Amino acid sequence: MNMLIVAATPFEIAPLLAHLRHEYVEHRDFHFQQGEKSVSVLITGVGLPLTAYSLGKILGQKKYDLAINAGIAGAFDREMEIGTVVEVVSDCFADLGVENADGSFTSVFAMDLIAPNQSPFIGGELLNPYPGHFLPAVKGLSVNRVSGSAQSIKQVRSRYPVADIETMESAAFFYACLLESQKFLAIRAISNHVEPRNREQWDIPLAIKNLNTTLQEILTGF
Repeated sequence: MNMLIVAATPFEIAPLLAHLRHEYVEHRDFHFQQGEKSVSVLITGVGLPLTAYSLGKILGQKKYDLAINAGIAGAFDREMEIGTVVEVVSDCFADLGVENADGSFTSVFAMDLIAPNQSPFIGGELLNPYPGHFLPAVKGLSVNRVSGSAQSIKQVRSRYPVADIETMESAAFFYACLLESQKFLAIRAISNHVEPRNREQWDIPLAIKNLNTTLQEILTGF
């Protein structure tokens, strides 16, 4: 059994890496073995382009029993508690398109630059056909610029009213896995609510703690 764990930064999965180095044999950098279990860790860097390249390159060389994208995220739903770990079951490239003269946004799908159902898209969305069903399921949107003002939040919410969380990598992860027919799971721990930027309201340590606890539970059952 072999698993690939994908994260944008090492600090988001630092507790997991410490666990792997204690309980597994690291036979080469970021590649761990415990009996028949093999776990590889890929740190892509932050953002959609870095994730797409790093993951596409590695999946072009090898397939895994499961690829997991793990990280932290902001929640649009203010009733979602900080620290909650969720499963992203759908995602999209939220800012892939053009800004019009009046400030409105037109997606590449509305412009007919990409057909909404061109593989791997379904209606312009990226859907996970292998949901895990053990965490709260959410719809995500992925951006190149994290929303940080009331105006930008209002704009993105008007375009994607059913989105639950905002990330900077998930859509690229979905895209690469779907095109490579790779079974995958995307999980996020909520570190903040999407609101006018106020880092004092964030709880990144709690989000990372809960995220890594969930990852270790997945490894135990893998």
